[in-house]
Amino acid sequence: MADDPTAIRLDEFLAHPPAKVWRALTEPELVARWLMPGDIRPEVGHRFTFTTAPNERAGFAGVVHCQVLEAEPEKLLRLSWSDGRVGWTVTWRLEPEGRGTRLFLDHEGFDPDDPIQRMSRRIMGGGWRTVPRKIAEVAASL
Repeated sequence: MADDPTAIRLDEFLAHPPAKVWRALTEPELVARWLMPGDIRPEVGHRFTFTTAPNERAGFAGVVHCQVLEAEPEKLLRLSWSDGRVGWTVTWRLEPEGRGTRLFLDHEGFDPDDPIQRMSRRIMGGGWRTVPRKIAEVAASL
């Protein structure tokens, strides 16, 4: 995370095939188990929101506005991601690796000169680091 102040990047191996990881990333009831409730659908152009507890310190009202920008089943999911003030891009890439999946996350578009965005990057960076384990737990249940 420290290498690029404009992004959060993760690269994790999950011991589950891409089909299960894809389901964990794209089925609303599964996404709610590891991230937030929302009406996600892997269809380009689909707009939806995620909802969670607000974070007043970061000026976050608890709603994330998203739109699916790209979707290739079991390979790529790219979303616009906005807290209503600032917009970013969140990209999930899945690559088969042995019997599992190499999962990449790129959350891009942070302005390192903006103190609120630096704080948001720090908060979200900590949260994103816990996500691959949670996704793996959901994929294991499928």
